[in-house]
Amino acid sequence: MTSEEYFKILELSPGSSPDDIKRAYRKKARLYHPDVNPSPEAKDHFIRATEAYEFLIANYGKLSGGDEAFRQAMDDWRKYRQDRSRMRANAYARASYIKFKKTKFYRTTRILDATTIIICLVVSVMMLIYTVFGYFYRLNHPLPDIDNPSVIVFIMLLMLGMLFFSVSLIFLRVHIDSSKKRRNSSGKTD
Repeated sequence: MTSEEYFKILELSPGSSPDDIKRAYRKKARLYHPDVNPSPEAKDHFIRATEAYEFLIANYGKLSGGDEAFRQAMDDWRKYRQDRSRMRANAYARASYIKFKKTKFYRTTRILDATTIIICLVVSVMMLIYTVFGYFYRLNHPLPDIDNPSVIVFIMLLMLGMLFFSVSLIFLRVHIDSSKKRRNSSGKTD
C-alpha cells in the first residue's frame, strides 16, 4: 500500500496532522470493531484502519521527507511492522470493544489528556496573574518617556486570559466526567 491509500482508508487527505489521524482512527475503530459492527466486512475494515493508523503515526515525519526517505519507510514497514500490525489488529478485533477501548494502543489515540488540560489551566492562571500584576506595577512604577499602560490592552489581555481559563475548566470538567464514566463502566463489566 502507499501512504495515499492509508490516508484514504482513514478518509483523510495526505496533509493531515497527527491529531487528525488519531481522530479518524478512533472514528473508524468505533465504526468497524467487530464487537460493535456485526457485518462480515467489519473485521477487515477494522484491521485495515488499524494498519493505516500505525503506519501513518510511525512514519509521519518521513511522509514529506522526499522520495528516498519515503521509499525507505515503506520498505521498513513491509519488512518489520506490517505483519505485526495485522496480527495485533486481529487480536484487537477478537476482543470485545470494551476491552479494546482499555488497551494502551487505543488510549494513545486520545487527543486531550489530563496533563495537557492541567498545563493549559496553569498557563491561563499565570497569564491572568501576570496581566493584572504587570498592569498595576506599570501604573505604580512608570518608565520615563513612556506613556502609562493602555487600559484597552489590559482589558483585552484580561478577557483573553479569562476565556482561556474558562475553556480549560470546561475541558477539565469534560475529562473528569468521561473518566468517571469509564471507571464506572469498567467496574460494571469486570
